[in-house]
Amino acid sequence: MATMADVARSAGVSVATVSHVLNDTRPVLPHTRQAVLDAVDELGYTPNSLARSLVTSRTRSIGLAVSVIGNPHFTDILQGVEAAALEHGYGLLLADPHDDPRHERKVVQLLHERRVDGMIVAPSPDPRDLLAYLGRHAVPAVLLDRVIDPSVAGASGFDQVCADSAEPTTLLVSHLAGLGHRRIALVAGRPGLSTTGERITGYRHGLAAAGFPYDERLVVHGDSESAGAERATKALLALAAPPTALVTANNAMTIGALRALRDGGLSVPEDIALCCFDDFAWADLFTPRLTAVAQPGREIGARAVELLLERLAAPERPARTVRLACTFVHRTSCGCPEQSADPSVPSVQPVKGTRP
Repeated sequence: MATMADVARSAGVSVATVSHVLNDTRPVLPHTRQAVLDAVDELGYTPNSLARSLVTSRTRSIGLAVSVIGNPHFTDILQGVEAAALEHGYGLLLADPHDDPRHERKVVQLLHERRVDGMIVAPSPDPRDLLAYLGRHAVPAVLLDRVIDPSVAGASGFDQVCADSAEPTTLLVSHLAGLGHRRIALVAGRPGLSTTGERITGYRHGLAAAGFPYDERLVVHGDSESAGAERATKALLALAAPPTALVTANNAMTIGALRALRDGGLSVPEDIALCCFDDFAWADLFTPRLTAVAQPGREIGARAVELLLERLAAPERPARTVRLACTFVHRTSCGCPEQSADPSVPSVQPVKGTRP
């Protein structure tokens, strides 16, 4: 097996120069760098990551703790994190906290014990133990997808990245109101999650913009999963005055709502209109095709890696919260024809977000 000394001899440089090229620890002249890289390829040299980590105190690894990794949204985020980490020469260790604060604390500690250089975490509904652990051990971390208010103890020092949740939900409600619906219901996510709260806020803003009163009976919690949404939707259908339109607050809950509507003998959009938060690969294969808000999952993941690497390079810089724009994907489950009747409204349009 080739050694670093073999690479140095082949390239005609010192072992220190080979180390600087491979670890990117000091500028090296371009022709010298290329000579080292050519020698690495020719000899088939593989760096000893363990030895390098003992010298540099860095493992070139990132810990990712996200729940429900089978959810297509989190799968997109995972792909974004993985691609960005690999591009910068980092490996990835993955753990699922199951949205349970106690399990979250355990898996974060486990990742920390594996000496990851930093972590990317989608917080549970109660992140107090998580924040306390990360802060106590000064773990570089980025909070992902679910934003924690900086006023929460321990949250102010962490970078955060997510999609905008409120305004896209307002858009869905406004769209349904514009189609003549007056009783528009929301199947919301798990209480305590920032995404749940923001989508309820967006729903209320949409009602207010249309001049409709808020009726708490039309907001039910599907707990961010299919079975919960199925139960919640059946409760809506059992009301004396059931809704004529439905907004589901994530892709798993959309599936549960569709099951409940099927079991109730209702057709979409003939009997009830449907719009959903989260687009997914097969959303346009349903009949009717699902009108949805698409989150930029891969961009969220990639941006989280960027923020983490910036934090590693500059530990003292001020924390930032990045919100990325969603996209309104206009299909037919809302009751519109295949092509919008208003040619000024594109079938796919951005929804505002912020990016510093």
